[in-house]
Amino acid sequence: MPSPALPVPSLVVVGAGPRGTGLVERIAANAPELLGDRRLDLHLVDPYPPGAGRIWRHGQSPLLWMNSMAEDVTMFTDDTVGTVGPVRPGPSLAEWAAQVREGVVEPPDDPEVAAEVRALDPRSFAGRRVQSAYLRWFHRSAVAALPPGVTVHEHRRRAVRLSGPRDGRQRVWLEGRAQPLLADAVVLTLGHLPARPDPEQQELAAFAAAHGLVHLPPEFTADSDLSGLRPREPVLVRGMGLAFVDLMVLLTEGRGGRYTDDGSGTLTYHPSGREPVLHVGSRRGVPYRAKTGYPWQGERPPLPRFLGPPETAELRRRPGPPDFERDMRPLVAKELGFAHYHRLFTAHPERTRVNWPDFEEKYAACEPGSAELDVLVASSVPDPADRFDLDALDLPLAGLRFPDAEALQDGIRAHIAADLARRHDPRYSPDLAVFLALLSVHGQLARLGDAGEQWQGLFSYLASGPPGPRLQQLLALSRAGVVRFLGADVHITGDPERGVFRARSVSVPGRVVEARALAEARLPAASVGRSADPLLRGLAGEVAVTSAGLLVVGPDDGRVVGPDGRPHPRRFALGPHTTARAPAFARPRSGSAGFRQNDAVARAVLGLLAGGRFDGCGCVVAGRAVPRAPDGARAPDGARAPDGVRYPASEIPAPAQESA
Repeated sequence: MPSPALPVPSLVVVGAGPRGTGLVERIAANAPELLGDRRLDLHLVDPYPPGAGRIWRHGQSPLLWMNSMAEDVTMFTDDTVGTVGPVRPGPSLAEWAAQVREGVVEPPDDPEVAAEVRALDPRSFAGRRVQSAYLRWFHRSAVAALPPGVTVHEHRRRAVRLSGPRDGRQRVWLEGRAQPLLADAVVLTLGHLPARPDPEQQELAAFAAAHGLVHLPPEFTADSDLSGLRPREPVLVRGMGLAFVDLMVLLTEGRGGRYTDDGSGTLTYHPSGREPVLHVGSRRGVPYRAKTGYPWQGERPPLPRFLGPPETAELRRRPGPPDFERDMRPLVAKELGFAHYHRLFTAHPERTRVNWPDFEEKYAACEPGSAELDVLVASSVPDPADRFDLDALDLPLAGLRFPDAEALQDGIRAHIAADLARRHDPRYSPDLAVFLALLSVHGQLARLGDAGEQWQGLFSYLASGPPGPRLQQLLALSRAGVVRFLGADVHITGDPERGVFRARSVSVPGRVVEARALAEARLPAASVGRSADPLLRGLAGEVAVTSAGLLVVGPDDGRVVGPDGRPHPRRFALGPHTTARAPAFARPRSGSAGFRQNDAVARAVLGLLAGGRFDGCGCVVAGRAVPRAPDGARAPDGARAPDGVRYPASEIPAPAQESA
């Protein structure tokens, strides 16, 4: 009598956007070694299309761009990543577009997007719908690369609860489905999530409701309802990062405005008359630094130099969580300064007074921020514009006061114009070296778990700014009066007597701007307790969280850590809501921390699933097969389940076309 078939272990990945799909690619890369010819049920749970997910979905305005050049975006590993598993190179966004043009790869289904892909230049900034198509293609490629024994099940539903004992099978409950998915391991790759308001936002929302005002809370701008922002009326906008750029685009070009170029690169904005007037400010009071507009040439700085694995290991050994200002910022400043001066001395030696080896030796001996370092730099680099000053870069309006609002407009426009000029002039290539150092630092600090919001804000401001053309548009909008700058350290209050929001800034003492609408142009801070995602919020009390509310995961394998400090044997997590924060896609040959994390989690999960035989309750069984319980029964390969698609890896269907 033949023995019953061994039950097939089950892995549930909650979140099938770029991070979840990157994990699938690493599972495919590592499965031949760790899983062998064993079978595996791989469940992908996400109400949005796999690959792109919510943030990069096709259904958003064609006016919205990426903030990276096409040649600087990839989902594939290379030999700089430092994975344990095999490297599987593949095309960057720009290379994929070239393959579409050459007929090597099928074009996207949407004819407009297909035309954008064919016209994509490696140094242009792709529309987000182009990136969505690239991510969907990557997802199909990752699934197709899975071994034949891995069967993929898509569930276009939201996961609302996770339960199950530490030593038993986990249950993932889906919206609208009575029975849970049973899992021998669960990985949460949830991406950026909506959040419930914090106390300040609750107060502002209540004030708006009581006085008939418009309040847009922190959220993904493409999801915001902008209909309440009326033509020609003032709107207070807090935040000057990428969410503000999206808001600016949707409320100007998105409402029929247009730009003309005088031939010299200076834009003029022609309003449609449907735009509100945006009064915008933030803590810094200036937009994020523009992306560099020229390619790297010549010798790269040897990174990491002062903030590498030995330094991060030392920080991890210290008792208690590291403090950014005390423990990390000095190392960050020294690393960024090293990259800056390496480039200055090697590429522009005529602007220095000493040779690089002598300077490097003395620089290495100086403490960050010390008088000794200031003397060394002043004696070696004659032009102050060639000297690296992190504080001045970080807070350019610190200590500045303007006599009136018009002087402030002139001052911030001059700041933006100067930033654009530097970012498009190879004579200032030390700026690009600092950008490379920021990527290196980000990868190193990812090893610490949670480096804190101060680091994330600094990194985003210096390294994740908008394309230069967007800041050219901002200047045109400012000259047209559609955008008005508020300045730094903006404070928003409600005036109950006048029934309006009021904004103040330290940049123009005494100036007050009133409006009946307030838009918070930023993503909400990631927090387990305040997340609007029911599954993540439901884990509060079962998991360890940082002081900022991030889910604590093991730095080496992404296992979810409990309040007692013990890692969960069957639960893993990656993404912005965790201490394993890193971008889901990366610049080629940048040593991506996100790809390294994906590889580590994939190997940990596969090692767990391949290490034993699981019965219907998720228990390891030695030496005998136990039939799977009825609620874990498999449908035949290729059979369609009520809530998703089940198919073997050898038969990958094309994804259904999404509606715009």
